[in-house]
Amino acid sequence: MKLQILVPQYNETDEVIKPLLDSIAIQQNVDLKKDVGVIICNDGSDIFLSNKLLKSYPFKVEYYKEPHQGVSATRNACLDHAKADYVMFCDADDMFFNACGLYIVFKEITDNGGFDALVTAFLEESRNPLNKEEVIYVPHEIDSTFVHGKFYKRSYLLKNNIRFNPKLTIHEDSYFNCLAQKMTNDAKYCATPFYLWKWRDNSVCRHDPKYILKTYNNMLDSNTALVQEFIKRRRYTDAQFYITSMIYDAYFTMNKDEWINQENLEYRKATERRFKEYYVTFKEYFETTDKQVNAQIIMGIKNRMFQEGLLMESITFDNWIKHVMEEY
Repeated sequence: MKLQILVPQYNETDEVIKPLLDSIAIQQNVDLKKDVGVIICNDGSDIFLSNKLLKSYPFKVEYYKEPHQGVSATRNACLDHAKADYVMFCDADDMFFNACGLYIVFKEITDNGGFDALVTAFLEESRNPLNKEEVIYVPHEIDSTFVHGKFYKRSYLLKNNIRFNPKLTIHEDSYFNCLAQKMTNDAKYCATPFYLWKWRDNSVCRHDPKYILKTYNNMLDSNTALVQEFIKRRRYTDAQFYITSMIYDAYFTMNKDEWINQENLEYRKATERRFKEYYVTFKEYFETTDKQVNAQIIMGIKNRMFQEGLLMESITFDNWIKHVMEEY
């Protein structure tokens, strides 16, 4: 089998997961029976998918009931059950929107020598902030943040012991993707989007305007775990890159209006307190980062922050670091 699609399921019902399975069933120019399979692991939920649904597709759907461990451990359980040459992690409430998506992937596998990692662009279904009911589709360029639209050679993941960190349940995607994409020289990229990150009415990360304020510490936790993994593997240059990126990301983020707003002061204090711990831990790596790499990281983050609305910093980097170190 060429590809198995790995899906964690918690409280998603038949109605929620059916669009994903339907979108796989309409993939064109691929042998669904021979080359495609789906593995779904129930993360200790008492909501079970029906056999009627799971048996209704031309591809094989394997359904496993696991103890409740969280999304990262459940994705690992899916991977442990997999046997295909390649795997793709999907969320139960997402879907393919392009019926030729798997055809594009399989052409890369059969005609171009395959890959260890294939990273594709994807679309996000959202709502117009000015008109909450108007559906809009936001393109996401190739990235390492989201699990969406990523394919991996299973033997590559196994050989290098690349797994989701079970301790991470928020911003856990970036840990896995950064590790998987940095450990190989055979990563390929596809600018054609065919994965849809669907809108959910109860999605906290897209409905709560303070989601990033509340979870930035989780980004620091995820980055910490990633850096520690690179250090353990003696990939010190990679560790430095992600340390330096995290430190400058935190600095520019703290200059955004929502973080300066006194209404959010408690979120800022909690984040700066956690950042101090991070900075003290990895300061030596940060200070010895190559100057050219350092400059490239700053430029990349500044460009992204400019696109997100940050026009000018309210405090210099050195003064902010001094403030964090003295305040906390």
